[in-house]
Amino acid sequence: MRRGSRPRRDARGFTYIGVLALIVLIGIFLAAAGQVTQTAMKHQREDDLLWAGRQYRDAIGRFAQHYRRFPRTLSELTGPGSSSADAAADNQPVNADPVMFRALRRLYRDPMTHAADWATIPAPDGSIMGVASLSTGVPLKVAGFDDGEEDFEKAETYADWKFVYVPGIKKPRPAVSKLNP
Repeated sequence: MRRGSRPRRDARGFTYIGVLALIVLIGIFLAAAGQVTQTAMKHQREDDLLWAGRQYRDAIGRFAQHYRRFPRTLSELTGPGSSSADAAADNQPVNADPVMFRALRRLYRDPMTHAADWATIPAPDGSIMGVASLSTGVPLKVAGFDDGEEDFEKAETYADWKFVYVPGIKKPRPAVSKLNP
């Protein structure tokens, strides 16, 4: 081809097809990256659910050891004054405990439903001895749970992960911190 002459007629559409193919490949890679990101976020929410559920189970245990009974509501775990309706129903002053006892710093949201509502697992007397998620999603994690959580491996939904405090059973826990930046 000489300088200043026009390209040949059969080469005109080649660049256009190449650009279209590149756009399709970029779209496929972005879709794959979105799936990976979504799976990673679900794994993180599962870890958060395990952490929050264990916090509730441990708090129910601390509450039961301190008061020699299970809490009637989850808000009782955050200390006296947080459940003034319960104290009034028992004709007790809200701050009847001379020392402020808090089994749980605050009530945690369910990471799977993003709501503060948990399914409560009743004790024989009708109080609360455990919690579970209300999510019907299928867990990605199926192995590698802590001691005492072996039933989680058979769970079909997150609602089957039941975090129950059973008096007299001390569950060894690894020293893991929930300090994510």
